[in-house]
Amino acid sequence: MTDTVLREQICMLAKSIFDRGLTHGSTGNISARTEDGGLLVSPTGTSFGRLDPGRLARFDAQGNHVGGDKPTKEMPLHSAFYDTRSAGAVVHLHSCHSVALSLLTEPGDDFLPPLTPYGVMQLGRVTLLPYFMPGDPAMGQAVRGLAGKRSAVMLANHGPVVAGKDVVAACNAIEELEATAQLTLMTRGMSPRGLTSGEVTSLVTKFDVEWDD
Repeated sequence: MTDTVLREQICMLAKSIFDRGLTHGSTGNISARTEDGGLLVSPTGTSFGRLDPGRLARFDAQGNHVGGDKPTKEMPLHSAFYDTRSAGAVVHLHSCHSVALSLLTEPGDDFLPPLTPYGVMQLGRVTLLPYFMPGDPAMGQAVRGLAGKRSAVMLANHGPVVAGKDVVAACNAIEELEATAQLTLMTRGMSPRGLTSGEVTSLVTKFDVEWDD
């Protein structure tokens, strides 16, 4: 995919996310691998609803900022995923239901219960990381500490971060994360009937889902 097409795709998907209220104001950031091994990244302080394809930050394959506006301050977070996984894109949102659930949950694995098959298939196990100040390089260090075992993490009091094979997959997965968080809150205290351990195992096996500790 050419840089031009990828730039347009990033901005189109970001606007769709913004228009549906999955992130707000100037929150959230998104990045994607280019054909030459570089990155296109949303600039700092920009809104997902108004990204300009021509102003996305451009990095070369060596990690040098070679064009566009100043990138998001969460670059250490994005870099941690690219350095530990074969990711093609990373998306970070400040989505309401997932943040709300993080306020009610202690850090650790299994942030989301296995309520639906697509939550398992698209996300695997989701780790809730503790709170970090926005832009703190320690967030990236925490992701690196997972040694590439998680494609999705939740930053407590902040928002979800998901890596995918490409920008479409990453956006689909982070929307699934927010939807599962919403279902979890909607059924909280109601003893919902989630997937059994056997049903989860079948999904993990059939769809090659990352589920190990």
